[in-house]
Amino acid sequence: MATWSTARVKIPTNPLLKIIGHDEVLQIARLVAKQRRHLLLVGPPGTGKSMIAQVIACLLPKPLQEVSVLHNPENPERPIVEVRRRGDTDEKPKRKIPYKLLSVTDVPHFVAERLGLRCRRCGSSSAYSSPICPSCGADKRGRESSPFDDLLFGYHGELRDDRVHTTRRLPTGREEPVVYERTDDNRIKLYDHRALRALERMESKKPRKIIVSLDRTGFVQATGASETELLGDVRHDPYGGHPEIGTAAYLRVIPGAVHEAHEGVLFIDELSTLGYLQRYLLTALQEKQFPITGRNASSTGASVKVENVPCDFILVGALNTNDIDQLLPPLRSRILGNGYEILLNTTMPDNEKNRRSMVQFIAQEIQKDGRIPHANKDAVELILEESRRRAKQIDDARDSLTLRLRDLSGIIKIAGDLAVLDDAPRITAKHIKAAMKRSKAIEEQLYERYESWWKAGGSDYGNKRKFSVGSSSEIA
Repeated sequence: MATWSTARVKIPTNPLLKIIGHDEVLQIARLVAKQRRHLLLVGPPGTGKSMIAQVIACLLPKPLQEVSVLHNPENPERPIVEVRRRGDTDEKPKRKIPYKLLSVTDVPHFVAERLGLRCRRCGSSSAYSSPICPSCGADKRGRESSPFDDLLFGYHGELRDDRVHTTRRLPTGREEPVVYERTDDNRIKLYDHRALRALERMESKKPRKIIVSLDRTGFVQATGASETELLGDVRHDPYGGHPEIGTAAYLRVIPGAVHEAHEGVLFIDELSTLGYLQRYLLTALQEKQFPITGRNASSTGASVKVENVPCDFILVGALNTNDIDQLLPPLRSRILGNGYEILLNTTMPDNEKNRRSMVQFIAQEIQKDGRIPHANKDAVELILEESRRRAKQIDDARDSLTLRLRDLSGIIKIAGDLAVLDDAPRITAKHIKAAMKRSKAIEEQLYERYESWWKAGGSDYGNKRKFSVGSSSEIA
């Protein structure tokens, strides 16, 4: 019978069951998702705050609204917001654009070459999936640049390798614009000027930019590194939004994290580091909509403003224990008035159920990493012992297992790397012991080597500092 390892541990597919030691928090997480409440998680680093936020996002239904910005012909610098529900976006099936289906031999040589269906060297035809010409061995897709590329291959910056914009001469001698497009079966669609006009008419009915799509993720993490990241912005246009050569204002609108999290979860770790941005976040929470405007006063985007952009999100904020006093009181009041504040556990009782949960965590980390072998029984026992030691040493909790799992995860991965280095099929107790030595914090390493911070600081100068008793003079 093969020896036991974490490879035999069944890992749950339900994300709720992957979080260990926080049963009460998970009950509240279900309520937060169902009732759309806000949540403030307080606890030391590495206790699972971001995982809890992701679980809440997994419990939410798919978004129902798509948010677009439309061109405002009466006032281009005040684009219009349009919110469409799922189903409304499909309104009517798009009218098919007429085209003519051609073979490689029916199109000009340069078109077939650009589409990757003809070799430039020998002229033989082959499938696009073959980058090398089967006849002469030349690179079919290699394209030499030329000053006339824009005339031959396209306009308006068109650089797609599956489509070529060019012109053709009619029997009357007049030239008309056409588009050649490669299909999946290595044939070519030809769109003439009538088809192009029909396409332009369809697109010109409602010039729009979708800023929050229906297929978005329900989890958005923000750091508050800048106003643009959190609140959105309007890009600068060097041509001042000129109608001919500039970029229209609605096309330059960039949504912020508060808008992208609409109908989902906005997770902000280290919430206190937002500083003055907490006031903007409070406004977004209260109004459930927040305008997008240019953040740079010297940019052309500063004159553009989009009002009433929806941002109805669930806020999950994370704080370390020492940072509670840095949270804006009105923001905290808003969270508590429509949500929960939770102090996360740092330990859990050392019983059979929780030991099984810890073994599950070890197996999850190994599977998530994907580059290290599984651990045998002795290695798992050693990790459990280290968990007990940390619970006692850090949190003064007897008969407990630590929930500061990030540090334990680091030990598991270092041990796995050592096992890979030894070409070992499993992580053993030897690898765990070596990993615990190598995963010590730099402060602990300095103390072991120099015995004090003073001696450690002196090591930067490459000499040993000695001080005479009762004197402040330094003797080299």
